[in-house]
Order: sequence, then structure tokens, then C-alpha cells
Amino acid sequence: MKKFHIALGVADIAACVDDYSERLQAQPSVVVPGEYALWRTAHLNFSVRKVDVSCVGQLRHLGWEDPNAESFSRSEDCNGVLWEHFNLQQQLEEIALAWPGAVKGSGRV
Repeated sequence: MKKFHIALGVADIAACVDDYSERLQAQPSVVVPGEYALWRTAHLNFSVRKVDVSCVGQLRHLGWEDPNAESFSRSEDCNGVLWEHFNLQQQLEEIALAWPGAVKGSGRV
């Protein structure tokens, strides 16, 4: 089953971990302190990434976590919104490329 993916740009990762963990009633599966956090619930794949203050609160991209995705792909819809399509392993590899050593065991640095 596909999970809907939402990625937001934020100013404060620690504040987001507290806020969104309460809202989602789940702890993040990956946290890169000060940089990134990812929650994977039964229905949602949700990430936050620290961005420049001018981009805080903006949608970074949408997408699908799909266990049947053969490769990581990106495309834009008719409104210019970036969509990603990936499986869990591909997402973890993307995180590891951005933050080497970030994904270990529990998914926490």
C-alpha cells in the first residue's frame, strides 16, 4: 500500500519533533539533529527539513512511499509542485547521501 508523503521546510527541527510527534501520536523514525526529521505512520510519510528563513512553512514536495517503486523518481505536476516516488530503502539512501551516518539501526543519529 502506498503512503502519502509530505515534506515541509521548517526553522527549528527540535520544536517540530515535539509538535509533530504530538500531532501524529508517533515519534520520528529518523532524526538528524538541527537538520531533518521523518515520521512514518501507518498512512503517512512526513518529513521536515531545516530551510532558509524565507522558505519556512512552505511545502518542499509531495509524493508516494511505494513498496513497489523500482527507482527513486521526481516529477512536477501541472501546478509546478514537485512529486517524489520511492520505496523505503530508496528514501533511507537519499537521507544517508545528504547526511552520511544519519541512518543507523533505529533511524536516529
